[in-house]
Formats: sequence, C-alpha cells, structure tokens
Amino acid sequence: MTALAVDGLSVHYGGVRAAHDIGFTVAAGQSVGIIGANGAGKTSTLKALMGLVPRTVRSIRFGEHDLTRVPGRKMVRYGIGYVPEGRHVFPGLPVEKNLLLGAYIKPWKGSTLDTLDEVYTLFPVLKDMRHRLAGALSGGQQQMLAIGRALMSAPRLMLLDEPSMGLSPKLVEDIVAVLQKLNRDGLAILLVEQNAKLTFEVTTECLVMENGAVAMTGTSAQLREDPRVRQIYLGL
Repeated sequence: MTALAVDGLSVHYGGVRAAHDIGFTVAAGQSVGIIGANGAGKTSTLKALMGLVPRTVRSIRFGEHDLTRVPGRKMVRYGIGYVPEGRHVFPGLPVEKNLLLGAYIKPWKGSTLDTLDEVYTLFPVLKDMRHRLAGALSGGQQQMLAIGRALMSAPRLMLLDEPSMGLSPKLVEDIVAVLQKLNRDGLAILLVEQNAKLTFEVTTECLVMENGAVAMTGTSAQLREDPRVRQIYLGL
C-alpha cells in the first residue's frame, strides 16, 4: 500500500530552478532516502512537499487523501511529521513543553502522555533534561528533541531534513539506531541527507538528486555499489 505519492513537483526561486518535475512514492512502512550535494534541490523538495515554499505540482496523495492543495500548516493533521533542517526548537521553552507543542493536533488525554513516555523511552536524555530550556541543549540533544516533537503527533510518515548535520559520529549512530527502530515499528520515513552512508543504512530505496532533478533511483543496496555513487558520494 502506498503511503505517499508525489508527481510533478517543482520549485523555482525567481528565475532559479531549485527542483523540477520530481516524482516518487513511499509505501506504508517503507524508508526512502534523497541524497545529493549542496544545492541539488533536496531541501527545496522537502519544503515544497510540506507546502512551506511556493511550488507547482500535479498531485500529492497520502493514503486516501489528496494533499495537492492542502496548506503546510495542515499537513501534520493527515499524519505527516516533519523534522526541519536546523532543528528549529523553541529555545526559550523547556524540553517537555517543546515536546507537548508537537501534540497540538491531539485532544489532551492519556494518549498524549503515553506518546510522551514513548519519546522519553527512545531518548532517555530528554527525560533527564525535561525541565531544562531547549536552548541550553547540545546540537545532538536538540536533534533528538526535534525528532521527539514530530513523533508527538503520532505520524504515519516522518520527513527528516539533514538530521545528521553538525553531529558527532557517535550521535549519528544513535540517530540511525532510533530511525531504524521507528521504521521497524511501522513508521514510514522520507530522509533527506548529504550523508549517503547514513542514508543507505536507514533506507531501502533512494533517489539521487543533481541540479534540481532526479538523476538516479534504485534500491539503497544497488546505489551503494554503483561506481559513480561510490566515487562522488561515498568517497571510495
């Protein structure tokens, strides 16, 4: 069953083409990656999908819903979580209030606290720091907070933009382990990354973007062994 189907997605900033005629699908419970160099159009594609930048698109479907004309502020209500590049936590609020803001679409009841407990189980450090201001957290802890906040809406699909940016290798390993667990538990993932090695570990299918267009597609295992990908993106 297809969770997300995107057809003909394009983004232009003035006369500059950031992404052109992008199309892909993410099946329910699947993990799909988008890799490419800086300026390839990865982040623009994700932001356009979420309705955060002006776009043209033939269609966006998520399960039984047509999201082609749904504004960005309502996307989360359909079961799509979003972790933006740069985390964008609320630095002046405590960790726990940041997390609870992620559940704003849900009625306040026991299920919200259950979800909060699940996030704390995934990221025990957030529970230990739940009363600390988010701005006082390290970059890695803020990344965990951004992922946890997106999980609070109980999404069926999670969009992540450069979650490894600025993190130490150990923290990258921790984020990879969490994403793999979430995917095993049934959460579909669309991951945008410059770190091709991380992407191939987390995803089963992958798109390679160059100059705003999809240059290659295939399984992550196939692309990992492709000579061009190995040379350009893995440095091998």
